[in-house]
Amino acid sequence: LPGVVPAKLLLLWLLNRAGSGGTWAQRHWNNAIAVSCSHIFKRNHDLTKAWKGKTEQLLRVNEHDFTMRPAFGGPAIPVGVDVQVESLDSISEVDMDFTMTLYLRHYWKDERLSFPSTNNKSMTFDGRLVKKIWVPDVFFVHSKRSFIHDTTTDNIMLRVFPDGHVLYSMRVTVTAMCNMDFSHFPLDSQTCSLELESYAYTDEDLMLYWKNGNESLKTDEKISLSQFLIQKFHTTSRLAFYSSTGWYNRLYINFTLRRHIFFFLLQTYFPATLMVMLSWVSFWIDRRAVPARVSLGITTVLTMSTIITGVNASMPRVSYIKAVDIYLWVSFVFVFLSVLEYAAVNYLTTVQERKERKLRDKFPCSCGIPHSKTMMLDGNYSESDANSLAGYTRNQMVPEEEKPEKMIVHLAVSNESNSSRKRGLKGHVGLRIIQNTHAIDKYSRLIFPGTYIFFNLIYWSVFS
Repeated sequence: LPGVVPAKLLLLWLLNRAGSGGTWAQRHWNNAIAVSCSHIFKRNHDLTKAWKGKTEQLLRVNEHDFTMRPAFGGPAIPVGVDVQVESLDSISEVDMDFTMTLYLRHYWKDERLSFPSTNNKSMTFDGRLVKKIWVPDVFFVHSKRSFIHDTTTDNIMLRVFPDGHVLYSMRVTVTAMCNMDFSHFPLDSQTCSLELESYAYTDEDLMLYWKNGNESLKTDEKISLSQFLIQKFHTTSRLAFYSSTGWYNRLYINFTLRRHIFFFLLQTYFPATLMVMLSWVSFWIDRRAVPARVSLGITTVLTMSTIITGVNASMPRVSYIKAVDIYLWVSFVFVFLSVLEYAAVNYLTTVQERKERKLRDKFPCSCGIPHSKTMMLDGNYSESDANSLAGYTRNQMVPEEEKPEKMIVHLAVSNESNSSRKRGLKGHVGLRIIQNTHAIDKYSRLIFPGTYIFFNLIYWSVFS
């Protein structure tokens, strides 16, 4: 005790033993001994502080120059890589990129970090030791943004084995470019790649390789995307050449995605098909109902234009034709042709009525019966009205140029007695009424649906 406890405490103890000081000396002695022992315990059991000094001495971090790669001047150091994909966060068609979160692990051997061990156990450290030793300078080729997660601390782990083997792991989120081909959109499959490469060391200094081949890539079973189905993950590797620096080992994480079509069926294909079918309704509407047929045609044309604009707004402005463009523009052409079809029907009807009017003016009595009387009647006249007007001559009727353009009815009545006129009116009155349906409408009812169905068969057989 005298070698450890200060002299003042020893004096108090002696006074206590001699009987002087009484209770006060005993209490003062106990408190002093407790404080001193507590200080001694802390100093001797601060294992964290003591182990830190021993660790630095054990790994000999300060005895080597870790700015140089292991075995500098010798053959290329092999660095194995394996990856565990945690999530695919997003796939952007507009920006042509994807975002992935993964655990990236490196394996190599650095004999400078070897240490003696009786139980052959490894030592694990966080990111603070990484800054003091050499680690591979792997980066992501064609990446736009990337970062190491730092909540609650930097997500970095370093594990050193007694023989000098090192495991270096980090959790990274990277957004990388993906060259997508939209020629079959939305019936397309996309293949994207995340590329890893050393930034400074060529293949003569550092050899990157997949540690266990395709088994080096692991994925979380819960990975899912809203618009895509993940079909395949696989790894590849090859050399990349830069004209000014040389050849580098490059590793690829490849994954194939197939787009879900059901969303686009509901939002694009089904509405476009309904608009085309709606435009066919005009073929069954009376050709004289000009407002009905024109408004129907214009409405379907404008709706198709809105659908096309909405689809293109969410897509990159590529210079080639996509599969959805083919379908929408063919549907737009069908809707536009239905409008042109009514324009043709209306024009031919007008031409036909003009010819008949000229023929009627040239041959007023077209019935071929001698001594007949011809009348111009509105289509609203009944049979009794025609019988009552049968005795009037042409001069007593309204002049030709003052009559409105209405349905023309030619009545030929013979010069028989009034009783015989009434009996023969039903048998000898010739009625020629222009039909409400034109021949073009009849053919269109078959040609338009048949052609559109044939187009759909070819489209889905080619792109699906």
